[in-house]
Amino acid sequence: MTAFKDIFFEYDDRPVRIRTCDSPGCMQKGEYRAPKNRELSEYYWFCLDHVRDYNSHWDYFAGMSTDQIESHIRKAAVWERPSWPMGQQARQREQVLRDHVMREFFGDEKSESQSAPPMLKAEREALEILELIPPVTFVVIKAQYRALVKCHHPDANGGSQEAEEKFKSINQAFTILKALYEAEI
Repeated sequence: MTAFKDIFFEYDDRPVRIRTCDSPGCMQKGEYRAPKNRELSEYYWFCLDHVRDYNSHWDYFAGMSTDQIESHIRKAAVWERPSWPMGQQARQREQVLRDHVMREFFGDEKSESQSAPPMLKAEREALEILELIPPVTFVVIKAQYRALVKCHHPDANGGSQEAEEKFKSINQAFTILKALYEAEI
């Protein structure tokens, strides 16, 4: 390959610079660039025929070992930025997203309430009494319990027998859930 060469000629009384093909002996216009090295910072300028020929023989990985090529591909896969392992919470969120995508991809027609994690019958019934839909946290359970106790307390309902029975079932449901969920705290 020869060094950069230009042809100057007059056009409307102005000098015009035309880049010629960098292939030896070719005087055609050099309109197409081709990289000189892996850094892709310097280029040859060729005519269409010579750029096709050059590109068919040029190998980006020429002179690199298999390990160097593998390393380069791995870095390029993450845009040459480092990556770190995700934390436990992020892994759990990722698993939830993966499960959701798998259900969506494979057309699992279960509703979200049907696909809830398996639980004890007593737990499911207690959540129903407290008018909650799983998954829930103990904080949510406690807040719902307080709201229902205020609403169904016998003193707030004039000593009604029905309110007293509902109040008892709410207390019993909360006791069951407290035993199961208190480990979260």
